[in-house]
Amino acid sequence: MFFSYWVSFLLWCFSIYCINNMHTDICCNGCTKAKIMAMPVYPCIWFDNQAKEAASLYCSVFKNSRIISESPIVVSFELNGKKHMALNGGPMFSITPSISLFATCDSEEETNRIWDELAKDGSVLIPIGTYPWSERYGWLKDRFGMTWQISSSGAKDGNLRIIPSLLFTDEKFGKAAEAVSFYLGIFENTSLNEMQKYPEGDANAGKTLYSEFSLNTAEFIAMDGPGEHHFDFSEGVSLVIECEDQQEIDHYWEKLTAGGQESMCGWLKDKFGVSWQVFPKILNQLMSDPEKAARVFESFKNMRKFEIDKLDVG
Repeated sequence: MFFSYWVSFLLWCFSIYCINNMHTDICCNGCTKAKIMAMPVYPCIWFDNQAKEAASLYCSVFKNSRIISESPIVVSFELNGKKHMALNGGPMFSITPSISLFATCDSEEETNRIWDELAKDGSVLIPIGTYPWSERYGWLKDRFGMTWQISSSGAKDGNLRIIPSLLFTDEKFGKAAEAVSFYLGIFENTSLNEMQKYPEGDANAGKTLYSEFSLNTAEFIAMDGPGEHHFDFSEGVSLVIECEDQQEIDHYWEKLTAGGQESMCGWLKDKFGVSWQVFPKILNQLMSDPEKAARVFESFKNMRKFEIDKLDVG
């Protein structure tokens, strides 16, 4: 019960805050293809009342990054031009390395700079060094608990990529390829950009060494993690889908909860344990109206899946 009301409050505050700060990008070239997934999926990071401080650090480290807007509960920011959200959710949920942010830089020098800034007062998960897959790579947990994989492409072309990376470990080891296929079957405007498997003869033969895929322009990485890790997906990092209408909400809710678990106020876990937030874009407009906000909040606070026609809009 506490969870449902707390998440409701977060969404309420988030909606009031972000009405004028939402991306309006839709399908390129003005296409009129069906509206399923009109906006990219983006990560939401749950902090213990450190959202502004964390977002400020990240925006200072990466180029083409800025805080879009903020409230006491939510900070919306861009990293390298892509939207991210930070919640001041308190100590209820913890970030785990199951979803990290993978930053690929164009040089060793840039990789070292970013590593040094994010690693300050944090901890090292994989020491930075030379590995078969990169001339410079390391994995760290920053001082706010978020985990980062920092790598150099060596291209020296000025390009930077920051991509959510899903790691399937322990009892979910070996399920990365299945998860990628599952997500590609749910979203439109998808692509499988790379799929590398462990080679024959390897102890992990056939498992996913590395993969990249896109869900409506949003890029993701998925890998299987051999060995014992003792961490799993959590609400600490969730993926957000803003929906244009009830058809979209129904579509994502039905598909993503299949074999998974419903929660409250648009939150769910899919069958792999990844947390998602699915809510109507119109909620932002409704909650920005002082005359309607309280009624609307009362009408959705006990919902699991959002039902637009049951929102009390007066």
